[in-house]
Amino acid sequence: MDSITLRSGILAQVRAGSLKEAKWMDDFIREGEYRDDVFVSSALIDMYAKCGSVDSARMVFDRTIRKDVVVCAMIVGYALHGQGGQALDLFNSMKQTGERPNDVTFVGLLMACNHSGLAAQGWELFQSMKLYGIEPRHQHYACVVDLLARAGYFSKAYDFIKEMPIEPGVSIWGALLSACKVYRHVALGEYAAEKLFALDPLNTGHCVQLSNLYASVRLWDQVARIRVVLKEKGLTKDLGHSSIEINGKLEAFRAGDRSHPKFKQILEELEDLERRLKDAGYVPQRESVLHDLNSEEVEETLCNHSKRIKTNIKAC
Repeated sequence: MDSITLRSGILAQVRAGSLKEAKWMDDFIREGEYRDDVFVSSALIDMYAKCGSVDSARMVFDRTIRKDVVVCAMIVGYALHGQGGQALDLFNSMKQTGERPNDVTFVGLLMACNHSGLAAQGWELFQSMKLYGIEPRHQHYACVVDLLARAGYFSKAYDFIKEMPIEPGVSIWGALLSACKVYRHVALGEYAAEKLFALDPLNTGHCVQLSNLYASVRLWDQVARIRVVLKEKGLTKDLGHSSIEINGKLEAFRAGDRSHPKFKQILEELEDLERRLKDAGYVPQRESVLHDLNSEEVEETLCNHSKRIKTNIKAC
């Protein structure tokens, strides 16, 4: 067995999403000849982060001798978990030891700032790339647009797109449209959607995003129009799913899924949480749920969202 085979095995664990199997793979590698292989270590860090354990990822990082090779993986791991402060601390430590960042390092840093709401720090990092002689790629520009738009700086994000030296692609316009939905910025959202439809016409996700934007401001005629367009083109959107590992067993759920043997208990727990949330003043956000459902159906759809079902199985 060589390093490439091991990394393929690690990738398989990432796809499975099982932390138990990830730990088994780590133990297996530590007992073999590739325990000090930096590329294997980098893959292990990525595996742990994507399987939900950033602490285990950090343990692999700490025991790796050549940290300059694996630091990017650790920064991206922190980014995935919204731990922007830790990612920036690691970057500063990296600079103090004389290690130079590369383009992948900055992708991780920008992601970390984005997921942690650190807009100012992310902007400064992007501006500093030229100090290291690094030419920003499409992924860097997309991260910055997402960073600015999520923080509500729409004018700055739009000006940034117009001034980019490269042609903006799907990820850039997609980031802008997603943020427009959050802030209910209809005009700019429509503009971003037009660009997306031209670049990626068969992706129903863009239509759903625009429909959700219209629903958030109660433009039901526009929501209905998008449905008609999707139907005429024969396009459908696959239901998303969520998964969670419980006692070494991987559980998967879709929205409205009632097939789990403990579904009744899960639903009772969800209903109890919903009651307590409403008592505390929570009002369900119904706008983005299909508007032709009645009030009770809407709340049931919200209650049976796959991520909520996943979260509450632990309590059963």
